[in-house]
Amino acid sequence: MRLSTQPSLDRFDAVPAASYRPGHGAVRAWLYLLAVLVVAMVAVGGATRLTGSGLSITEWRPVTGVVPPLDAADWAAEFDKYRDTPQFRILNQGIGLDGFKTLYWWEWGHRLLGRIVGLVFFLPFAWFWARGMLGRRLLTGLLGLGLLGGLQGAIGWIMVASGLQPGMTAVAPLKLALHLTTASLILAGLVWLAAGTRPRALAPAPEPVRVVACLLPALVLIQIWLGGLVAGSKAGLLYNTWPDMDGSLVPPARVLFDKVPFIENFIDNLALVQFNHRLFAYLVVGVAIAHAIQAARTAPGSAAGRAMGVAALALAQMGLGIATLLLQVPLWAGLAHQVFAMAVLIMATVHARLSLGVSAASAPKGAEVPIGLEALAGRGA
Repeated sequence: MRLSTQPSLDRFDAVPAASYRPGHGAVRAWLYLLAVLVVAMVAVGGATRLTGSGLSITEWRPVTGVVPPLDAADWAAEFDKYRDTPQFRILNQGIGLDGFKTLYWWEWGHRLLGRIVGLVFFLPFAWFWARGMLGRRLLTGLLGLGLLGGLQGAIGWIMVASGLQPGMTAVAPLKLALHLTTASLILAGLVWLAAGTRPRALAPAPEPVRVVACLLPALVLIQIWLGGLVAGSKAGLLYNTWPDMDGSLVPPARVLFDKVPFIENFIDNLALVQFNHRLFAYLVVGVAIAHAIQAARTAPGSAAGRAMGVAALALAQMGLGIATLLLQVPLWAGLAHQVFAMAVLIMATVHARLSLGVSAASAPKGAEVPIGLEALAGRGA
């Protein structure tokens, strides 16, 4: 009889994690709070885009911009600045001050929430760091996310500035896709770090499962990038049929590649932009389903459950995307599709991080009930 050299998964899960430190429960709660705020940022940003509000504030004032117009003179001054934009002159000449206020409040709220996220990040971060509650790896990751968050603010203004150029009535699709993807990358980083602070050790999944699990968040991020191009170019308002596009499963090459130089088709050709988003959705869903089957066969337990969760969310997101397309992108559907993409990314990231396992500590230091999505992912494997 051959004796197994692998530890019991139940016994392994009861051992404290090597990276766990006292106070990590508070750190983990803080990271998940930040993740919720980033999802809220994506939601408000999506609503700002879908209501055409993103160009209503024409200046970037990181500090003084937190104060909105306070009286009639302030509102008149802001409205005058907006009336000098190409968007107003081309699209919104009929808008009055009350209509402008609606646009302004959406964009102001989006920027205010960004400032709140910054404060919620940096103030607790400084406190945790000063108290020695952040290990070297966690500290490095948080410093990287802090820098990425600062860069995201600059990307946001560059995006807005692109829509203020002569002849523009909206922001450049490429810059919008970059802004959305950077936010998604920050979200994935927060969730990755939070999942890694669980108090109990976790056995890694088999290598083939780990490889595909770590591939899935990257695929989802690419799909979010492609979705950002669709949103920025309003390509979802064309070809509102499925599974065909204007009667063809694959549009002819003369439709997909009618621009010169060739590379511009991937950004400015609305047919190709939408077609790429469709194709990559099939790829993400196909990989997720195949991975769920793989995990069920080779890694029964929580890894299989997580993989099935990713597949289910990816399939639901594709269905929501199809409905959004067929309905010609109403506000509620476009917003739901954008926010649900964050749910897919969160689940895929948690699955990837936990599939790598969490090393056991050499001596028990007590246990703590995990919070967040890693608790839902399963405690026994």
